[in-house]
Amino acid sequence: QVRLVESGGGLVQAGGSLTLSCAASGRIFGLNAMGWYRQAPGDQRELVAHITSGGTTSYADSVKGRFTISRANTKNTLQMNNLKPEDTAVYYCNAVLNQFNHYWGQGTQVTVSS
Repeated sequence: QVRLVESGGGLVQAGGSLTLSCAASGRIFGLNAMGWYRQAPGDQRELVAHITSGGTTSYADSVKGRFTISRANTKNTLQMNNLKPEDTAVYYCNAVLNQFNHYWGQGTQVTVSS
């Protein structure tokens, strides 16, 4: 069983910063990429940031230049700066094992007030 534990969500004013963290544990042999997705009410879940086991990163256009994902083995961190109200969503940690199997955290709420 794979377990992803997230932390770091909360309420912040526009222009502020938050840091999300995710730790993977359990049967994580074959862990490949990790990343963060988000889902706002009424919207589909979307990719925010992604980092491979080799450290290659990718970002949604809407967060480029503001968010930074980093990784240390089975943990990853999403640094979110200059937050905007449209960043408000539930953020989910994602891990990919053996290139095809996706696992999800329980989600953490990020709310940005204007």
